[in-house]
Amino acid sequence: MTTVRKTVLLVSLLLVALLTAVFAYNNPDTVALDVGFTRLESVSIVLAFAVCFAIGWIFGLITAGFALFRMTRERRRLRRDLKLAEAEVSSLRSYPLQDAN
Repeated sequence: MTTVRKTVLLVSLLLVALLTAVFAYNNPDTVALDVGFTRLESVSIVLAFAVCFAIGWIFGLITAGFALFRMTRERRRLRRDLKLAEAEVSSLRSYPLQDAN
């Protein structure tokens, strides 16, 4: 199973590298970027695309990390509430039953 997973990962990485090389070959031009606080002259299109992709990827990882942190905190709270509810049910079961006269 792990051999298949490694093979698929290797093929995927080679495919991404090939697509990147084709993209770089087809777009040799440079562009001027205005990023708000400065202007960058003669930046390769491929470099600009790769930097934007990396920044988006990092932002996605940070966002997913916050979501996982929130879910972990909620899960911890729910487990604590479950233990309290189980303790309450257990204590109520130990009371003797009263006749309904």
